[in-house]
Formats: sequence, structure tokens, C-alpha cells
Amino acid sequence: MLERARQLLSEMEGRRSVRMFSADPVPRELIELAIMTGSTAPSGAHQQPWTFVAIGDDEVKRQIRIAAQEEERQSYEGGRMPAEWRAALAPLGTDWHKPFLETAPWIVVLFEQVHGWFPDGTVRKHYYARESVGIACGLFLAAIHQMGLVTLTHTPSPMGFLNTILGRPKNERPFVLLPIGYPADDCQVPDLTRKSLAEVASFVE
Repeated sequence: MLERARQLLSEMEGRRSVRMFSADPVPRELIELAIMTGSTAPSGAHQQPWTFVAIGDDEVKRQIRIAAQEEERQSYEGGRMPAEWRAALAPLGTDWHKPFLETAPWIVVLFEQVHGWFPDGTVRKHYYARESVGIACGLFLAAIHQMGLVTLTHTPSPMGFLNTILGRPKNERPFVLLPIGYPADDCQVPDLTRKSLAEVASFVE
């Protein structure tokens, strides 16, 4: 058990958010397997209140990039983003330009189903939907990394344009946008360190 735990930790320590993607194609089956892994997440009343939408179509990816960049431009340059937030992001070197949304062979958008529907068309309440979707997202990220693929959790705000472009129903709310692919040959990531166990945990024994 200790060996398996240490092996998983060691592997996940190598996970990084990537913004420099190769255009090399990724087999659809890998995306399907990552989605099914994400869907093993626990959920409130086992309602599984998530929808993964996988986009490989170049034109749809282009539409998403245009819309996402406009929202990001408004955040970075239009006054939406407080100076404190911009300062926190500065070491990462990010701005409103998001070319990776077209370069990456896949974009997966994870939607939270705010509520469901009964067969008669009446609303079915979902319990702890946002928490459940967050857990599914974490398992999806782990699966992508374990495969040797890379991704980035991208959350342009607001994200309602994704419902329009992807034709999603009103009961679904975009949770996160995930470009997925292989890292570019010249890929670089920030040299970051993670908090220690003592900084993230407290034990009561």
C-alpha cells in the first residue's frame, strides 16, 4: 500500500499546467477513457451531475478561442480583473491571448448540471452538484496526466458563450475548459514548488 501511494504521489508531482501544445493528433479513445475515469467520481445521491463535451472540430475550436479571448481581454485590459489578481498572475506570464485553444487537438468542456429532469419533464433537484463536478474534474486531470498528455484548467469569465457555441441546455453551466494534447517540443512551464505537508494538512490524533 505504501509503495502504491508513493508511486502515485511521485507521478502526480510531475503534473504541470501547460500552455504550449503540439498539434499532433490524440486518439479519441484516450479522451473517452479519461472522461469515463472522471465519471467514477462520487456525487451527491449518485446523480452524476456532469456533462463532458469533447471538441476536436477545428472551426468550433476557433469559435471558442475567439469568444474566450474576448472575455479574457476584458478581464486583463477592461478593468474586470483587480490589480491584486493581475499581480498574482504576473509570475506565470499569462495574458488574454489563448492560441492553445486552437493548437491543442482537443478541448473538453466540463459542464455542471445545475438540475436534472424527470421523465415527465419536471425538474429533478441535484445535490452537491458543484462539489461533485469538482471531484470529477480532479479525476479527469489525473487520468490525462497518467496517459502522458497535458492540459490546462482554463476558466474565462463569464463562460456562457460555451453554452451558445456548443448548443448546451439551460440546466448546464460551464465549470472548466480543458485544452488537451501533447506538450510542444519547446514547451516551458513555470518553475513552481508546491506547499509542504505541514502547510496543507493538520492531523488530530
